[in-house]
Amino acid sequence: MAHSTDSELQAFPFGCPRSGPFDPPHEERAYRLSTPMSRVGLPGGGVTWLAARHADVRQVLRDPSFSADITAPGFPLVGPVPPQDDKSRAGAFIRMDPPEHTLYRRLLTPEFMVKAVQRLEPLIVQTVDRFLDELEAAGAPADFVEHFALPVPSMVISHLLGVPYEEHEFFQRNSHTLLDNHAAPEAMMAAMGDLRESLGKLVELKRREPADDLTSRLAQQLDAGTLTHDDVVGVALLLLIAGHETTANMLGLGTFLLLRSHPEEWAALVTRPERAPALVDELLRYLTIVHHGLPRIATRDVQVGEQLVRAGEGVIVLLSAANRDAAVFADPDRFDVDRGAQQHVSFGFGMHQCIGQPLARAELRIAFTRLAARLPGLALAPEAGQTVLRPDSFIYGVHKLFVRW
Repeated sequence: MAHSTDSELQAFPFGCPRSGPFDPPHEERAYRLSTPMSRVGLPGGGVTWLAARHADVRQVLRDPSFSADITAPGFPLVGPVPPQDDKSRAGAFIRMDPPEHTLYRRLLTPEFMVKAVQRLEPLIVQTVDRFLDELEAAGAPADFVEHFALPVPSMVISHLLGVPYEEHEFFQRNSHTLLDNHAAPEAMMAAMGDLRESLGKLVELKRREPADDLTSRLAQQLDAGTLTHDDVVGVALLLLIAGHETTANMLGLGTFLLLRSHPEEWAALVTRPERAPALVDELLRYLTIVHHGLPRIATRDVQVGEQLVRAGEGVIVLLSAANRDAAVFADPDRFDVDRGAQQHVSFGFGMHQCIGQPLARAELRIAFTRLAARLPGLALAPEAGQTVLRPDSFIYGVHKLFVRW
């Protein structure tokens, strides 16, 4: 099968302009309407397929013939990654295939099941109320990200892992570096080293003095020989970063969307808090904060829709494009809480679907409902400073969002 020459390839939509702060890059609309998949050039060289349609995205993420192993030759990379060695790969199960990936999922799934998250809900409520107190104490206008959106999920995941919350600024600073698509490799290596060193000490402490937290339970696997020290550190690192960066940016960006563009939905949430689950699903679909997609590489020839993907060829699935596929979501560029958006792929799909989605949903639902009940008059305060977006991060969102009430 003939492919386009490199000179004819379109560039991957990395850092491309958006039509608005809540929309994917302009180019993604063309990609999601194209048939079959698109062949594009990567920022660092090389080429990959783009899967943008909902059906194609789900097929690639579901099919075990597409590997998530970042060390595979030809794996499609969008941004810089730290050099991969045995230590950096240990515990990073989102970049593993079965049977390694299966081992980690089996160990972690009970921690994030709906019933386990329900037991955490009183803690989430307590945490949300604490930072609502701090937001009010800061006085209007205040930075919503600093005083609420970031600390709420940071404290919840810290509690779950047994990480001292007092270290949250250290973890947030270094995780920000790891998610920055323009960070120098040296800076990423330094951030990774600092995080692993700190978490390594925590794992040893939990092994000697176990408590009722996830890190302690993982540390017990050391004596059982199921996991190594580096494995436990890697899992804790992955969950710590994923557990606060994603939810924090959904809280910030979702609040920005409601207050700026859909005050009627904010008002509806104030009077009808039972709408929160549907609101959360539509926010997840419409905003899709993982804007640069998920990379995979084919381990054999696979037919994806009308396109044959050869073994050794990369595919990047565009979650944000799939979530605006008109074949699945009517009038997809319209924000509609009543549409029933449960088929969105914001948490991925298949074997690598986000293990923490029950926790994320609970945090978002509780945070939005209690925020609306406590501060029904919440509004943007642009006079206090400009809203600062983060388009250069793997996780899209807001750095600063000034509000009043």
